[in-house]
Amino acid sequence: MPTNEDILSNGLLALCQNDPVIACIVTPRHDAIITLLEQYITRIEIFNPALKLVGTNDRRDLIVKHILDSLSPLGIIACQNKGLHIADIGSGAGFPGIPLAIALPDIQFTLIERKNRRAVFLRNTREALVAGGCNGLSNVTVEEAEMEKVKPGRFSLVTFRALCPLDRKIYKKLSRLCTDGGVLAAYKGRRQKTEDEITALEKVLPFVAGRWKLLPCPVPMLDEERHLLLIKPYCS
Repeated sequence: MPTNEDILSNGLLALCQNDPVIACIVTPRHDAIITLLEQYITRIEIFNPALKLVGTNDRRDLIVKHILDSLSPLGIIACQNKGLHIADIGSGAGFPGIPLAIALPDIQFTLIERKNRRAVFLRNTREALVAGGCNGLSNVTVEEAEMEKVKPGRFSLVTFRALCPLDRKIYKKLSRLCTDGGVLAAYKGRRQKTEDEITALEKVLPFVAGRWKLLPCPVPMLDEERHLLLIKPYCS
């Protein structure tokens, strides 16, 4: 039976086999990425009982449903445009921002979290991984703030995972954070459910039609649909 360390390593290998862009990103730094992810996983396990960061105490579920899930669209996100500054909205335990930042050390990430205890966890995790070497999370900053209070127009890509459905109100709040030409990147599950969500959004914001695409992002060892929704921001 594979160990949890094998599951993480084999999962990364499967992502690389499925996407040559991910392979180009991960392969040269494979050992460093594994080391940093393992440090991050350990910190979640230590603090999860008190902070309720994730809804599982099983390390395999943590690796597959959170770490590998966060990394499944890595190639798509890396290819958006150069000079990215990525915001992770409602970062919580750091998903997807921290796994993406570990894999993409040359891209700046801002983790935005409104809850104090979780923001403190994110800051402490950043400091711990920076101190641990391997260029860990020196590309990350943490902001403790409500989404509505974040300074607008700063990010070339705004990503979010496990946030509420993308309705008109949330779409506008997220859009204001983007630079000109920026992109919203939403982690989504089943295609049909996501398409229904976008259809409902198009009814209240007709210009959204034709400004989005839904890309499959299969997660190794997870028999569930996963997609990344890329959508152009709201224009007032």
